[in-house]
Amino acid sequence: MPPLPKRKYPKARQGDRRSHLALTLPKLVPCPQCHNLKPSHRVCPECGHYAGREAIKVKAEPSKK
Repeated sequence: MPPLPKRKYPKARQGDRRSHLALTLPKLVPCPQCHNLKPSHRVCPECGHYAGREAIKVKAEPSKK
């Protein structure tokens, strides 16, 4: 049987151990063409532009009635 701790560890110590596991939000920048937020260094999902040129063609969404 492995050794067991003599006392209960405090929650703060547990938090110190797991401080590097926090989630971070992705950094978003405005698109220079359409001004919607997009991840940096990625093609804009709204207009399809990257680095001042059209990188992909974006399909138009069907309108809902």
